[in-house]
Amino acid sequence: MSGTDENGSDELNEVERFVEQAVAWLNQDPDPETHHELHMLLRRVGANDTDAVADLRSRFGSRLAFGTAGLRGEIAAGPNRMNRVLVGQAAAGLAAFLLERAHPGTTPSIVIGYDGRTKSQVFAQDTAEIMAGAGVRAVLLPRLLPTPLVAFAVRELGVSAGVMVTASHNPPRDNGYKVYLGGDDQGSQIVPPADGEIAAQIDRVAATLSVLELPRSTDYEIADESLIERYVEATAEVAGGRAERAPLSVVYTAMHGVGWETFSRVLDAAGFPRPTLVEPQIAPDAAFPTVAFPNPEEPGALDLAFERAREVGADLVVANDPDADRLAIAIPDPSSTDGYRSLTGNEVGMLLGWRAAEAATTDAAAADAAPALACSIVSSPALGAVARAHGLRFAETLTGFKWVSRTPGLVFGYEEALGYLVNPGTVRDKDGISAAIAFLDLATALAATGRTIADRLDEFSERFGHYGSAQISLRVTELSQIERVMQRLRADPPSDIGGLPVRAVDDLARGGDGVPPSDVLRVHLDGARVMVRPSGTEPKLKIYLDAWSDTGSVPERRDAVVELLQRLEGGMRDRIS
Repeated sequence: MSGTDENGSDELNEVERFVEQAVAWLNQDPDPETHHELHMLLRRVGANDTDAVADLRSRFGSRLAFGTAGLRGEIAAGPNRMNRVLVGQAAAGLAAFLLERAHPGTTPSIVIGYDGRTKSQVFAQDTAEIMAGAGVRAVLLPRLLPTPLVAFAVRELGVSAGVMVTASHNPPRDNGYKVYLGGDDQGSQIVPPADGEIAAQIDRVAATLSVLELPRSTDYEIADESLIERYVEATAEVAGGRAERAPLSVVYTAMHGVGWETFSRVLDAAGFPRPTLVEPQIAPDAAFPTVAFPNPEEPGALDLAFERAREVGADLVVANDPDADRLAIAIPDPSSTDGYRSLTGNEVGMLLGWRAAEAATTDAAAADAAPALACSIVSSPALGAVARAHGLRFAETLTGFKWVSRTPGLVFGYEEALGYLVNPGTVRDKDGISAAIAFLDLATALAATGRTIADRLDEFSERFGHYGSAQISLRVTELSQIERVMQRLRADPPSDIGGLPVRAVDDLARGGDGVPPSDVLRVHLDGARVMVRPSGTEPKLKIYLDAWSDTGSVPERRDAVVELLQRLEGGMRDRIS
């Protein structure tokens, strides 16, 4: 170990402390895989393996923070990883939270779901047993199912809370723990102060109890199949029973996730024909063998879908992410080498938002609020233009559906990361299955009049102006790099970006415009906007670029926006380099 004797002694003491913590962790780990993995790591640490010491420090130097996104991380031993010890502590802490807030004389309740990722079912069953052991009525979904089923079940069953074990579209070795609340929260994801209160209970359990000491019970319920049937029926109604549909050739991929079984049932109930499947990706597979990163936004993730679409001459490509809470769409594009172009989340969002606005009435909204369209602050301003044109309210929220879903009078909400809420009366979270049904309804209705999705995008640009977006993602190895960039931008805000004058800079760390404080910078320019924020789930700095034009013809508007985005991207890359 390098440095002075004092520094070397400090480092040695730190490693010894981590070894003690790791031994204590081993003594309560019920999982033979992670138990063996940590045991072997400690042997390497004892042999002075520097890589092993660094790994130990990474695992025990901090703890996965429980926040408004719940928990998410790589599956491995230690408090900074996802594993059965951490999940047991989380379940016991959440149970204590629910028992504490329950009305006297009532028993709190929870529904638990899981997807097809590694250890998802194990984590879900651990949660059910610990909840039941703590005196919480626990209902486990009958098999691996999409995330939206949990958000639906919280409301449908009238339970106090819900847990979904999933890491959504994260890398294959990740898993996570997403929490919903019932009652006044209507099945939305947790927000402050609930997240902090749950985290405090989890920390108390971790500090005072071994996971092996937690009471467990197998006296939990398995949800009836009728629950899934009710979701299918409610989601099929999103299509609205149109008579004026024309058939389309559609290719579908589940991205090795859990979407197809449920989506296929909804398609049947809504009267849509079955699509052509990307067979290698249709069944759940925790290894995600055909994709490097199971996120339909990532380059190459839809290659097999495009290949299948070319084979059958598809009019549309529909993709769900592994837990089916997100939706990706691609349309034919002769100018692309793939023959298809993925629509951005903003393009899908503004089309679905326009569809919702056309259907919105006062009766369709909550009694205490006028109909509203909502999106996250980093999503395109295009939805606001739709709301204004239709006389609807428009709300911008912090990033995440935990905020979007809470908009009063919501009839449609989205965020640019492929998340859409089209049926707030059924699911108060993003739902890739109901969004796919809504999009198919739109596309087949257009086809009945001889139009395509590409035509509809041009119609949008003609009526509301052309909106374009782009994104810069700076992946880092040290989170301090992101902090330095944010500090530099705050200390020396730009006066121009790519030669475009800056009109104003909003630092949302102090809150504003009806949103709570958040680590976000918003830069206003003429016909453009730049948003800068750290990612909430990955070690990335994310920069969102938006531009718009309502001058000239549609091609002229499109060209103007392309030029603006190029200037913004060049200017921001110079700023963060």
